[in-house]
Amino acid sequence: MTLRKKIILFLSSGCWLGNVPLAPGTLGSLAGLPVCWLLSRSHLPVSVLMTVLFIAFAIWIAGQAEQILQKKDPGAIVIDEMGGMIVSLLGIPFTIVNVGLGFALFRVLDITKPFPIGTIERRLKGGTGIVLDDIAAGIMVNISLRILLYIFNIIH
Repeated sequence: MTLRKKIILFLSSGCWLGNVPLAPGTLGSLAGLPVCWLLSRSHLPVSVLMTVLFIAFAIWIAGQAEQILQKKDPGAIVIDEMGGMIVSLLGIPFTIVNVGLGFALFRVLDITKPFPIGTIERRLKGGTGIVLDDIAAGIMVNISLRILLYIFNIIH
């Protein structure tokens, strides 16, 4: 295997976390939390730009990894969960309550794949399909968190 392929698999698997046999998606989501913390320290426009760039990179990396592994949406690819987690917490204050709730909601949506998440996963191919269903879940979580934080007046 070439160095290029090894790097692609390393990045797509969240530094090999996706290769752990038990709950690789959960580990990938956890791997997104340090990035969320870093982005929470930036101005929102910078965070949005970095998130968009991460998503574009994740789509490319996931597509390349899928081709290398020759399997449709392999479980070892977890960069999509990282991206979904980043979108889930984008612009949300990084507190224990917000992160815990966002993480739990994201995992539920990522596993159950309600509409439109499941539709996106089924209809889109390659890296786009691998990543955008998680981004859709992240958007749904972000909106849900904003509503909950507003209702319970716990915006910090």
